[in-house]
Amino acid sequence: MLLVIDIGNTSMALGVFEGEELKYSWRVATRKHQSADEYAVLYQNLFRLEGLSAQQVKGITICSVVPPLNEVFKNLASRYFSVKPFFVEPEEQDLMPIRYHPPADVGADRIVSAVAAFELVGGPAIVVDFGTATTFDAISKEGEYLGGIIAPGIGISADALFSRASKLPRIDIRKPEQLIGDSTVSSMQSGIYFGYVSLVEGILARMKEELGTARVVATGGLASLVAGDAQTIDRVEENLILHGLMLFSS
Repeated sequence: MLLVIDIGNTSMALGVFEGEELKYSWRVATRKHQSADEYAVLYQNLFRLEGLSAQQVKGITICSVVPPLNEVFKNLASRYFSVKPFFVEPEEQDLMPIRYHPPADVGADRIVSAVAAFELVGGPAIVVDFGTATTFDAISKEGEYLGGIIAPGIGISADALFSRASKLPRIDIRKPEQLIGDSTVSSMQSGIYFGYVSLVEGILARMKEELGTARVVATGGLASLVAGDAQTIDRVEENLILHGLMLFSS
């Protein structure tokens, strides 16, 4: 079995593969100050619920955008799985040429997702990832990572609205029943939701002008929600990065 881990700023995704099949997946909060022992307790509980054991894991592949946790997960892999983990480093990998300058500045998660998208739909392609930030990544017809766009994530925008405007409440991010809100909460939900749909469609339209015809793959926690109204998105792959990590392990 292969364990793959995507360590993000807000949450981390985990997956267990048998061959090329994703058998189990989980999403947990990223806690930057937890120790390897504390993460081990969490992982062992998740494994136990599915009847799995650490001894079944023969390899671990990780991409991380939280450097302080890298040493924690090296210790976790060594002590509890008896495995030396492989960390994807953009400037050292050979699955996708990078035209970003410098290559080391692009997040490992963005390269992993780009590799997975190119495997799924070919190129040119665009990956939209609804994470802590909303990122747009462009892949050429030849399978090169060209670069992309970084915008504030939906959650960041909602939190900023709440924290900077004293009379506005914290809201759940969801699609409102109608565009024109008839309450403060529905007005905020409309602005956040339809504002992001318009942002996504506007940026994708401009990217397609530069790339030509391109397939768009959306991923991340809110991808399914936004894709319902963003007609420029061709498909949603919530576990895109997990499949990408599996490809780096092949």
